[in-house]
Amino acid sequence: MNIVLKQRSILPGFGLTLGFTLAYLSVIALIPLFGLFLRTAELTWGQFWATVTDARVLAAYRLSFGASLIAATVNVLFGAIVAWVLVRYRFPGRRVVDALIDLPFALPTAVAGISLTAVYAHTGWIGQYLQPLNIKVAFAPLGVVVALTFIGLPFVVRTLQPVLEDVDPEVEEAAANLGASRPQAIWRVILPELWPVLLTGFALAFARALGEYGSIVFISGNMPMRTEIVPLLMVMKLEQFDYAGATAIAVVMLLASFTLLLAINLLQWWSGQRHSGLGS
Repeated sequence: MNIVLKQRSILPGFGLTLGFTLAYLSVIALIPLFGLFLRTAELTWGQFWATVTDARVLAAYRLSFGASLIAATVNVLFGAIVAWVLVRYRFPGRRVVDALIDLPFALPTAVAGISLTAVYAHTGWIGQYLQPLNIKVAFAPLGVVVALTFIGLPFVVRTLQPVLEDVDPEVEEAAANLGASRPQAIWRVILPELWPVLLTGFALAFARALGEYGSIVFISGNMPMRTEIVPLLMVMKLEQFDYAGATAIAVVMLLASFTLLLAINLLQWWSGQRHSGLGS
């Protein structure tokens, strides 16, 4: 009879560290989320449905999700260019530009909101030139997109940079030697390597934008049915001691965000599998 002995891990303490990890995640994430659903259960289905389908709430959903998607898409497009320039080129002041990318990480969101409002208001440095063109940024939905783009850019750039640094420039040179033009080399050689990480950057920027509050409440003007975001509605309900209503809206946001992020991660996984299959 053959006896198969279980091979012990080279790294000790797996059981202890796994237990700590599960306990930490439970305390930080799982238990609060469970409490969210538990508090929502105080409502009947009719009350829950009336709360989350109210016209004012639906308008806030459209603005929050729509502006987040637009901002994340813009950040993917221009963040990829910024990351490419920082990795591929050496120029005076490069380190300063690279450090400025992290500014939204360190800057308090309220400061960001006040700064953007001052710049894009009709009397601001940029807003005064947009006013004659009938382009309104501050106290308009466009201002929400601008604020979300500002706070989401570092997530895309910092996600792309390590991958771009690992892409050997000689691969591009080889493609050029084989007759590929610059756009063809980027589309057929570079982009397949970046596609999964682009989706990751998009997901991070989208998730960050969806939960943003501090910078938006200043530049949006918080006008009901027009520039009011979902986090603000939840805060207002909490101030009115409507805890069940606030958690009901939060549950919808949680489920919608989880569904979108799951779809993006599945698409990322599919892209990675397809790329590895083509590579083999």
